[in-house]
Amino acid sequence: MWATEKKGFKAWLQLEKSLSDHSVEAYLRDIEKLSQFLSLEQNAIAVENIQLKDLQSFLKWIGGLGMTASSQSRIISGIRSFFKYCLQENLVKQDPTELLETPKLRRTLPDFLSVEEINRIIQAIDLSKPEGERNRAILETMYSCGLRVSELVNLRLSSLYPELGFIKVIGKGDKERLVPIGNTALKFIGIYRGQVRVHMSIKKGNEDVLFLNRRGAGLTRQMIFILLKDLVRQAGISKTVSPHTFRHSFATHLVEGGADLRAVQEMLGHESITTTEIYTHLDRAFLRETLQKYHPAFQA
Repeated sequence: MWATEKKGFKAWLQLEKSLSDHSVEAYLRDIEKLSQFLSLEQNAIAVENIQLKDLQSFLKWIGGLGMTASSQSRIISGIRSFFKYCLQENLVKQDPTELLETPKLRRTLPDFLSVEEINRIIQAIDLSKPEGERNRAILETMYSCGLRVSELVNLRLSSLYPELGFIKVIGKGDKERLVPIGNTALKFIGIYRGQVRVHMSIKKGNEDVLFLNRRGAGLTRQMIFILLKDLVRQAGISKTVSPHTFRHSFATHLVEGGADLRAVQEMLGHESITTTEIYTHLDRAFLRETLQKYHPAFQA
């Protein structure tokens, strides 16, 4: 059902929105769920005949399957994009998602590490091993720049501007941004490049990739997760820590230090300031916790 519309939507996501293959497939799965539901409820229904009540019935159905509010919201986002495309291409006369309500999400504060915990994890690195200097450079860069794990593994030598104190990062939707990088991270990147990477046999096509595995190829996201999990265990930290925890910690420590939220948004590569605003809530929680701990009026 809707084979032509789905094909056009896929091309629109790839060409006009410049989304990754992973994101495109996720959007298409959302539309496939909707078309399957409607084909179960009634015989094949044309895209232009879909009404708000059909979408509301679909939401009720996926809610009954036990999907969380966040999963439902993601699916609705995919459906909204589909009808935005259909409207632009004159495949529908009006957008049935205009009055569609998104389930209320309970925003949770992301886990983050203290500066002391980050130092413990970094100190757990065994610098006597060949990959030790590389791992130190990786963690220092993650914390210094607040990178997504995909941005980290895709860093290029040609994207480093040490004399300016910046790196060029390719974020979501292939959008480029310049991110400041600290002197400590630059120092350990320099050590890794000068003492380790320079002696490696590099696989063809990976000459410009900054962080390499022992076979001279780029690292995978999974390798970063495994590396970090092992270091967290060695550091004796009981929190669940992922590369994203370093990103959250970077943002949290900036906001706690009084950084401008727009600057934090720019460094994280958030499209919307509302995504960054979660750290102001976290900052308020931190302030209250500090008052309760140290202010006489808060102590019983």
